Amino acid sequence: MDESEIKYTPAPGEAQLTWRAVIVGSLTGSIVACTNIYVGLQIGWSFGASIIAAVLSYSIFATFNRHLSVLETNIAQAAGSTAGHMASAAGLLSAIPAMMMLGQTVPPLTVMLWAMVVSLLGIFFAVPLRRQFVEIEKLKFPTGTATAETILAMVSEGSEALAKSRALIWSAVFAGLFTLASHFVPELKKPAFHEWLGIGALATAAMWGFSLNLGPSLLGAGMLMGSRVVWSLLAGTIVGWGILGPFAQQQGWAPGEKIMADFATGPRGWILWPGVAILVCESLMSLALSWRTVLKVFTTRASLGETDEADPEAIPNSWWVGGLMLASGAMVWLAYWAFAIPWYLTLIAIPMSAVLASVGVRSVGETDVNPVGGLGKVTQLVFGGLAPGQMTTNLMSAAITAGGASQAADMMQDLKTGHLLGASPRKLLIAQMGGLIAGTIFVVPVFEIVTHAWELGSKELPAPAALAWKAMAEVLAKGFAALPPHAPLVMAIAALFGASLPCLRRIPRIKPYVPSGLAFGIGFIVPPDNSLNMFWGLVIYYIWRIINAKSADKLSFAVASGFIAGEGLMGIVNALLTIAGITPST
Repeated sequence: MDESEIKYTPAPGEAQLTWRAVIVGSLTGSIVACTNIYVGLQIGWSFGASIIAAVLSYSIFATFNRHLSVLETNIAQAAGSTAGHMASAAGLLSAIPAMMMLGQTVPPLTVMLWAMVVSLLGIFFAVPLRRQFVEIEKLKFPTGTATAETILAMVSEGSEALAKSRALIWSAVFAGLFTLASHFVPELKKPAFHEWLGIGALATAAMWGFSLNLGPSLLGAGMLMGSRVVWSLLAGTIVGWGILGPFAQQQGWAPGEKIMADFATGPRGWILWPGVAILVCESLMSLALSWRTVLKVFTTRASLGETDEADPEAIPNSWWVGGLMLASGAMVWLAYWAFAIPWYLTLIAIPMSAVLASVGVRSVGETDVNPVGGLGKVTQLVFGGLAPGQMTTNLMSAAITAGGASQAADMMQDLKTGHLLGASPRKLLIAQMGGLIAGTIFVVPVFEIVTHAWELGSKELPAPAALAWKAMAEVLAKGFAALPPHAPLVMAIAALFGASLPCLRRIPRIKPYVPSGLAFGIGFIVPPDNSLNMFWGLVIYYIWRIINAKSADKLSFAVASGFIAGEGLMGIVNALLTIAGITPST
């Protein structure tokens, strides 16, 4: 939907910033954030809450014939989007669990303060960039534009919104009940066909993780992620676990017999390194090839503020400048108090975050891709040079930069939606602040519950993004001599492969067939049954489209989101049961 096609003009006095919109939006977004903790620590990335928050918020009130206005729905969506992004922006899928896997305890209060301060930096970075990228350059911001289109469609066709909402809720109920039942009867989720059938080949495949996994959340993820990503994930799984892992064990490079659990000497710890090399080098090459985007950030005369005396709804300079100063001061203190990071390194990290926020915002505006992976690796490399051998400083300084930049880029999607719908930037900022607080309150306790129930890096919680951050910090601190036998050579080959993918995608004729390096690399890191589960989700979507393409196009997003939310929320209950010792054996 092009901006010129927007036909909506807010009615005079139309309701916008209301308590009901902020509260419901924040709650729906917080649900997504909680499921992002559970699912993100399994697959390595999170899902946005923008459209889910809009659909659910509108539908909740429409069910009781108390409809939200267009602008109220936008407020609910903005609050929900901010809350839903907290798992990623706060580093709860990457830097924080990486720190924990390095043996450092990070108290819940510290995590909560960190989540709030990093996200505040991102939100205040976004404000001065809004005028340049949204109003002057009118970048598309595909997700933000699609969200505006969704909101207008819901208001004009409320029955379709209710149908999507019902599909989401019923699929969530099914996924939740299935997840609870599988806690007591694990064979429901992971049927042991290799044992029941007594076929040797199946037993060998299962030993390497190629077994059936019917987790609803990963099925839903496979339906949502698209063909290229899922096929890339499957290809990475086959190469990593089906070829390189057995070869390394056979050659005596990774002799450990505990394939799924032994990171020190087993195949899983060995194939981790080429997977990380692919992830890092694809991210860095993608960023390097976006040099025009980076150059525009430094050559475009961007507005330094929102203030427009003729517009009482613009965000005053005093709001964002004052907020940025307070958040920066809080971050300097917090980084030193919690992680012993020298004040001057934090003062380097914050301006770096501002610069990379501009790069991330432009990238999202032009391509809908937030290059947080590449931004994180760039900052790890920088701080690896500034603080050699200091893994904690490397991880958490990079987390400041990547978290703030990531939050700013994703929040700009909401500001684009509001711009298209004629919303007040000032009121959207207030809604985002409400979502930030709610998301933090919900997501940190869930992170604590999940990481206490299952070990990070285990089969239940592989934490691939955190493993990549941890591995990068270890290499920068210890050097390549600390790697397993022959891993550096394979890493070099994998690095060339990862770096070549963005280059190949610039050739139009073969672009559709070039795999996703992110997904291919993660296929090396997560257990194979997780990747296979997402592949079965894609297969289900293919079959659904063959049977009824219209229904699949209309409802697949809602059903997949319901699967993710249902298992994600009930997974938290299962974690509490595990902590309490209520398991199948009891």
